[in-house]
Amino acid sequence: MKKLFIPIMIIAIGVALYEQSKSSPNIYIMIVAIVLFMYGMMRLTAKVPSKNEENSEEDDNERG
Repeated sequence: MKKLFIPIMIIAIGVALYEQSKSSPNIYIMIVAIVLFMYGMMRLTAKVPSKNEENSEEDDNERG
C-alpha cells in the first residue's frame, strides 16, 4: 500500500507545482492535488509511532 501512495503523492505535488506556475492557475486542481498529498502523508505517517508514546511507556514501566 505504501508503494502506491508515494507515486500518487509525487504526482499530486508535481501537478500542483505545474499548475501554480501558470499565469492563471486553476484553484480547484491545486486544491485536489494538495488534498491528495495531505491524505497520502496522513496514511504514511499513521504507522510511525510517536516519540512521546515510547517515553510514556518507559515511564510507566519504571513506576510500576
